[in-house]
Amino acid sequence: MLEKLAKQTAVYGISTIVVRFLSYLLTPYYTRIFGQETYGIVTDVYALIPLALTLLTMGMESSYFRFSARADQAGGDVAAAKRRLFATTWGVTSLAAAVFFVLVVGFRGALSRGMGAAYAAHPEYVVWVGAIILFDVWSCIPFSRLREQGRSLTFVGIKALNVVLNVVLAFVFGAAGFFASEFGVGWVFVANLAASVVTWCVVLATVNRTVPRIDRALLAVIFAYSLPLLVGGLAGTANEFIDRQLIKYLVPSGAMAQLGVYGAITKIAVVMMLFYQMYRLAAEPFFLSNFRKSDFVRMNAAALKYYVMASMLIFLGIALFRDFFALIVGRDFREGIFILPVVLGANVLTGVWLNLSFWYKREERTSLAIVVTGAGLLAMLGFGCWFIPLWGYFGAAWARLASESVMVAVSWWLNRRFFPTPYEWGRIGEFAAVALAVFFVAEFFGRSAGNMWVAYAFNIVLFAAYSAYLVRRERIDVGALARSVFRKR
Repeated sequence: MLEKLAKQTAVYGISTIVVRFLSYLLTPYYTRIFGQETYGIVTDVYALIPLALTLLTMGMESSYFRFSARADQAGGDVAAAKRRLFATTWGVTSLAAAVFFVLVVGFRGALSRGMGAAYAAHPEYVVWVGAIILFDVWSCIPFSRLREQGRSLTFVGIKALNVVLNVVLAFVFGAAGFFASEFGVGWVFVANLAASVVTWCVVLATVNRTVPRIDRALLAVIFAYSLPLLVGGLAGTANEFIDRQLIKYLVPSGAMAQLGVYGAITKIAVVMMLFYQMYRLAAEPFFLSNFRKSDFVRMNAAALKYYVMASMLIFLGIALFRDFFALIVGRDFREGIFILPVVLGANVLTGVWLNLSFWYKREERTSLAIVVTGAGLLAMLGFGCWFIPLWGYFGAAWARLASESVMVAVSWWLNRRFFPTPYEWGRIGEFAAVALAVFFVAEFFGRSAGNMWVAYAFNIVLFAAYSAYLVRRERIDVGALARSVFRKR
């Protein structure tokens, strides 16, 4: 079964890396044509969009996976049951998005003034962003359906179309001089909206002429499952964007510039987030399927260990060579590269508590998501209000790490209390401790070496040694693993 998860992760992973690489071409581009404050607007908006998406999708993605598995288990006319489930979840999210957009248009003046002076001067920015959210929500459940059906190549192909169109339009607008006009950074949102509209039109072709139609009885049952996921998701998403808002409102001076630097540096952690995203895309429908409890427990325990192994390799691969990765962003943004290891550490922990969340989603105890993400949000607010006024965006990075640590700790306690799973915590802790030891040795040698190339050569040796240690410690047959992952079905 884990071979299936590895194969799905590889399919999503290779394609997602290509797609996201194209998307992240915009980071070096925007950080070279925009100043720190202007790029701060981009960082701010794209931190807020996920919160709106979480609110409007209402936990329906996980609900769709879980209730699709129920339909398979129940038997009978499975196709009709899934069609009714799809129409209902798609219908309620589409309706919510439409109402949201009408409210954004109606209150654009007040919203733009509340978001700050840069938006008050251009309230149309708020409308464009609201339209992006509208079409992204309309596309969300059809994309979930593709994942549930195992149509990973179709899923990634349409996502790739979105990214390619967005990137091409951004470069075209830049070449035409649009970013230097009075509308300025608003053209970033225009490019995104055009890509979102085209994506929605294409994904409609996959729905087999199903139309959004809400079955109220079914929706009531779904909401009982998804409402805790919605509340927990809002807390979790707020936790992910609140660091940007705290920078914006707590830094005494130059807040938007610091926000721009922070946003650019967090983008450099792209490989870690790519791995997290590709793993989540494969693991969520996989672990929410109808496995026996014994199989689920065994696979979930093994999956967490291998996730940590891969994550620590990625952590070292970026952290040991962060000066090289700093070249991704414009010169004005590289001053913040020293926070990158902290950001990477927080991203590793995100995947850890994702693994620890699958059991309560499977057991339909989704109210526990509120406990986990709520604890993380409180930690983010507490540490953020403490660190950010003192250290600016460096404090935001440490507050993020503290928040993710709290969520892992709470998830660990809940798992031990309600659904004991034989995670190999000793081995997992060993892998993390050795990786951190390698990092600190490299840091010490790098400061004393006096030559960047000598330090890089030493880091390559350390990275290779850590990789060999993992392979030997776990007795991994690398060749057999590669054949298992990439062989044709």
